[in-house]
Amino acid sequence: MDMLKRSLLGLTLEELQAVVKSVGMPGFAAKQIASWLYDKKVASIDEMTNLSLKHREALKDIYEVGAERPVDAMRSVDGTVKYLYRAGERHFVEAVYIPEEDRATLCVSSQVGCKMNCKFCMTGKQGFTANLTAGQIINQINSLPERDKLTNIVMMGMGEPLDNLDEVLKALHIMTSPYGYGWSPKRITLSTVGLRKGLQRYIEECDCHLAVSLHAPLPMLRRELMPAEKAFSITEIVELLRAYDFSKQRRLSFEYIVFKGVNDSLVHAKELLKLLRGLDCRINLIRFHAIPNVELEGADMETMTAFRDYLTTHGLFTTIRASRGEDIFAACGMLSTAKQEQKK
Repeated sequence: MDMLKRSLLGLTLEELQAVVKSVGMPGFAAKQIASWLYDKKVASIDEMTNLSLKHREALKDIYEVGAERPVDAMRSVDGTVKYLYRAGERHFVEAVYIPEEDRATLCVSSQVGCKMNCKFCMTGKQGFTANLTAGQIINQINSLPERDKLTNIVMMGMGEPLDNLDEVLKALHIMTSPYGYGWSPKRITLSTVGLRKGLQRYIEECDCHLAVSLHAPLPMLRRELMPAEKAFSITEIVELLRAYDFSKQRRLSFEYIVFKGVNDSLVHAKELLKLLRGLDCRINLIRFHAIPNVELEGADMETMTAFRDYLTTHGLFTTIRASRGEDIFAACGMLSTAKQEQKK
């Protein structure tokens, strides 16, 4: 991709209106370009055949579509595919495609690396490198080989979405707007450790589902697993969430990786009930995928089932998320870390 040219992919309709005005095109051309980008998913301006040749040439002087195919892929025996996308010079991000019987989900990244440094996360070990642009976020969907099969998007890949909120909100706007992909917000879930200011803005500006990375109901324990607890305490996050209504279209869930001997006891289950009492939410229990140089182990299925059953019988809707792509380390960070090491 010519780095001197600007990317059209990831621009909102309003931004496209400014683009066409700047190159002397009629205002209605913005909707035509949006259709080529997000509906027809073209790879080049030359394919935008309802624009005059003169206007295409004027656009091409400054812009390109900006779509880039994945540079690598790892395929699991269960059908999960991890794709590696280039994100600027010598940087890479991952997106994981997860096909199931009745749905197909893409796990999308929002940053190169991450500042949160959660103990159990490979991306956190990379440190933070860069925020993705809305175009780089949208490209993970646009250039996905299975894009036409997608039913759901989860912003749960590399990075903390609320730490790159302007670009993430822009990408979500494109996904849910009629000029973009036109998807229902119910098809999209954003996962966050809970950056307070960004969380409030996300809830008020966007209708997509929300998943909060919880992983421990006790602040001291959560701080050991997630250093962000020092700045964004889970008790404060839950209090903020109590001010909003999650009983209608939008779903609130809490992600809880179950670690053997760390957060899997009856004491932890009781503390969870106490913390979330009265909140309209669900808990997703997640099996831990081991990562290098981290001593944490995943709890066995018997422990997880007992944990789920205790929470459910006490009124907290709880599920165990099916583990996918374990043979390709589907949790984000492994493939991009390896690729970046090669480039050094």
